[in-house]
Amino acid sequence: MSGSMPKVSLVVVVSAPSGAGKTTLCDNVRAALPSASRVVTCTTREPRAGETDGVDYYFLGEEEFLAREQGGELLENAVVHGNHYGVLKSELRAKLAEGNDVLLNIDIQGAATIRERAASDPVLSQSLVTVFLSPPSLDELEKRLRDRGTDSAEIIAGRLAIAKDEMDQAGEFDHTLISQTREADVERMLRIIENSRLDKQKPIKADG
Repeated sequence: MSGSMPKVSLVVVVSAPSGAGKTTLCDNVRAALPSASRVVTCTTREPRAGETDGVDYYFLGEEEFLAREQGGELLENAVVHGNHYGVLKSELRAKLAEGNDVLLNIDIQGAATIRERAASDPVLSQSLVTVFLSPPSLDELEKRLRDRGTDSAEIIAGRLAIAKDEMDQAGEFDHTLISQTREADVERMLRIIENSRLDKQKPIKADG
């Protein structure tokens, strides 16, 4: 009987402090889960060598981006290093209509915006699952940031200060996944996705 129920497509928002590994986790989950899809986001930055419009990003002029933002076409948006980035609602809905799950690698502020939007959007509310990927500790996060070898000590100190504040917001998410190994993180993330799907497929019981 339950086998005849339509599959529920999910919008899985993954947030984490910088350096916790959310991009790697999302990439590995998409590789392991055939139904998982990537949403092409919009940006006002210039294309880099080898990037293709509509594949890597939708490259928009600032005027067009702001017009789409003001027109309510964006699910969430942010300014990073002076460039605008955002997720089109139409892109998200198209993926869901195709029966795909969507993984969104979103910062803490963006996740809060999406939760707010879900309160007045029945489709998003039914699909949304939020996951906070937390480092085991700030000491471990510092080690990971130093091991990357891409940031100065000053930048790392700044990232750790921000991470402490972000980790205090983990309770706002549906799930907290404390990072271990890459393999363990993927396995637990897949379990969260499948359990969330099953939970959302359950019929709502009438009172009495």
